[in-house]
Amino acid sequence: MWDVAIIFLAILTAIFAVEAKDLVKSVIAFSAMSVFVATLYYVMGAFYASIFQLLIYAGAVTVLFAVTVHMIRRRRTA
Repeated sequence: MWDVAIIFLAILTAIFAVEAKDLVKSVIAFSAMSVFVATLYYVMGAFYASIFQLLIYAGAVTVLFAVTVHMIRRRRTA
C-alpha cells in the first residue's frame, strides 16, 4: 500500500517539476521527487540504492541546479 502512495507522490512531484514556471519551485519539486524515489528504493529493500539516490540526486544534483538558477538570476539583473 505504501508503495503505491510513494509512486503517486513521486510522479506528482515530477510533473510539478516539469510544469512549474518558477525555476526555484521546479528545483524544490525535483528534490522532493528524488527523496520519494529514494524512499521507494528503501521500501523495496534496496538500501544502498536509496542512500546513493539521496546523496547524488537529492543532494548533489539539486545543489547544482540551485546554483545554476542563482547564477542565471544574477546575470539577468546585472
